[in-house]
Amino acid sequence: MKESLAALDYIRLDFSAESSATINVALALIMFGVALEIKPEHFKNLIQNPRQLIAGVLSQAILLPAATFGLVMALGDNITVGVALGMILVAACPGGNISNFITSFAKGNVALAVSLTAISTILAVVMTPFNFTFWGNMYAQANSLVRPIELDWRELLKSVMMILGLPMALGMLCSVYLPRLAERLIKPLRQASLVFFIVLVVVAFTKNFDIFINHITYVFLLVLIHNGIALGIGYLTATVFGLSETNRRTLSIETGIHNSGLGLALLFNPAVFPPDLPLGGMAIVAGWWSIWHIVSGTALAFYWQRKSTLVGVKD
Repeated sequence: MKESLAALDYIRLDFSAESSATINVALALIMFGVALEIKPEHFKNLIQNPRQLIAGVLSQAILLPAATFGLVMALGDNITVGVALGMILVAACPGGNISNFITSFAKGNVALAVSLTAISTILAVVMTPFNFTFWGNMYAQANSLVRPIELDWRELLKSVMMILGLPMALGMLCSVYLPRLAERLIKPLRQASLVFFIVLVVVAFTKNFDIFINHITYVFLLVLIHNGIALGIGYLTATVFGLSETNRRTLSIETGIHNSGLGLALLFNPAVFPPDLPLGGMAIVAGWWSIWHIVSGTALAFYWQRKSTLVGVKD
């Protein structure tokens, strides 16, 4: 496997500065649209149900990045440095916005899904830079072939703030102070921004179609395993915390659906990741995650939807 992936890290993907700027705008619009659905009572509900909050933060921001580090260490020489760091980067990103729709389809707790998406995105302003640099450097220290990650932590923090933090803050302010406008914007903005982002990902990989086809077999397998672990961590964490079946499904989806588009946006920001770094493997992993987690999440939601009995939400 490593031989097939070896050349991937050093491949120069055809992704222009204009494409990078466009994907940043698309992500900002998506996060603005997500924030329009966030109400003060969502945070109140989490405070009143601290087990849900603790389980959600633990699963997404702590356990998944740690488990990802364990996975790349276990894979050892079977993967390349770029692929390993791409997996760590995806794990460091917050939950994805489509998780709310998939949770609804799975008959999960939509209010909890929206609340956890908000919390994970707010925390991501700090936790995404922290988790990537911490676990990335741990990987570098454990692998003599990897140089320590020398990224400008402030640039990484600034980029996450601009892509996630600022749009979320503006969307939440609009939801509170301009509720009628927010209601009118939610549906069209959600649909338009999601389609816009999917088209961007498809276009980006259409330009690199040969590269993608040559390596997708191995990347597919790695992302399949990684995403499966993420879904499992969410469900098991909720089980350990004694949450209901409905909330277990919700936490599983929230942990398994990740904002890997943020990873792509950061990768193609030269102020964060210098262009001379071997980014090919990282970009392919993040790009395929952007597609696969929708497929796996929808399939799992369809399975759960077909189950006849749902357990009520526990306080």
